[in-house]
Amino acid sequence: MIRSVPIKVECYSGYKTDESPRSIIWNNQRFEVEEIVDQWYQASRDPVIPASDYFKVRIADGRLFILWKDRESLAWYLVETEFP
Repeated sequence: MIRSVPIKVECYSGYKTDESPRSIIWNNQRFEVEEIVDQWYQASRDPVIPASDYFKVRIADGRLFILWKDRESLAWYLVETEFP
């Protein structure tokens, strides 16, 4: 099972609010998002699985993370798995 942890995300807001992540605050540290490597949308009719926006991002030190935003609550989460 994949676990996610709530995080704070600072976003670019253009055409829509919180359009894309610009930095994340995790473990009381701020990390700049250098690149959005991929992004996708998950639609769901199942009330247990929220409709979400996903972003695979590279932070300044080169690590890759997956972030997702619950489209209903607007809460952001970080998938705990790091990618090499």
